[in-house]
Amino acid sequence: MHAPNDIDVIDGIRAFNRFYTDRIGLLDRAYLKADYTLAEARVLYEIGARGTTTATDLVRDVHLDPAYLSRILKVFRDRGLVAIENDPADRRSRRLRLTPVGTAEYEQLADLSRGQIREMLSALSAIEQEVLASAMQRITGLLDGEETQKTPMVLRPHRPGDLGWIIQSQTEFYASEFGWRQGFEGLVAKVAADFLAGHDPRNEACWIAERSGVRLGSIMVVNGGGDVAKLRLLYVDPMARGRGLGMLLAEQATSFARQSGYRRMTLWTNDNLDAARHIYRKLGFSLVSEEKHTLFGPELTGQTWELDL
Repeated sequence: MHAPNDIDVIDGIRAFNRFYTDRIGLLDRAYLKADYTLAEARVLYEIGARGTTTATDLVRDVHLDPAYLSRILKVFRDRGLVAIENDPADRRSRRLRLTPVGTAEYEQLADLSRGQIREMLSALSAIEQEVLASAMQRITGLLDGEETQKTPMVLRPHRPGDLGWIIQSQTEFYASEFGWRQGFEGLVAKVAADFLAGHDPRNEACWIAERSGVRLGSIMVVNGGGDVAKLRLLYVDPMARGRGLGMLLAEQATSFARQSGYRRMTLWTNDNLDAARHIYRKLGFSLVSEEKHTLFGPELTGQTWELDL
């Protein structure tokens, strides 16, 4: 963990917060031009989305002061929006649910919110809308990684645009983390270009790992000649590291190679990539050769690993 020490980064985030709260009207006295404050709208949403809940759960999950929540619930009861019932599983607990009037208000607020977002997106192209949604999902993942883990990871075949993402993400990461220069970007770009130029889907494949539409990892299998497969471009985004994604990708690649009839799999890596080398060892790869090189700027030790399939 790193404490933020760049005032420009912090002020940039503050500026974004001011921009976005203004754009969606969070500071308006009546949120979404309806007869609710932002806090009241959020509490109404949480009760409606959960079906039934307790005040204790709302205090914990929405981070509201108990006394403030109590005042909101009193307003809701007075307006006939919320009913309070004894919990049949625990008579000491009382559960909250929306009344039919409350449900109608809940659905109206949802429609107003969707309409507001549709209007905000109307000036953007379809691609720009996808970029915006992906950026928001990435912000959520970075700031609430534990909650994000509840959403399943998906491994899927590559689609248009994915190879460009592979080149950009790997180049940026290794340049920042290890100081690797243009030679590395050229290598990744060549591997990607060769794959796009004429891969055989029967025995070559590329997979993208994603969660909620955000790309978090990649791996590729290409024909190395004869009965040999090559594992290429294993990558896990820093946001998803330490959670087994690299192993999941590598297992997908080796399983595909076996099913495709290859007898052996090879890969080339560098000795400073400890996490990747740990994965290869666990899968049964053996180190067969090493050589010094400066292909990417700093002096490195390249390694060739092999696995009998």
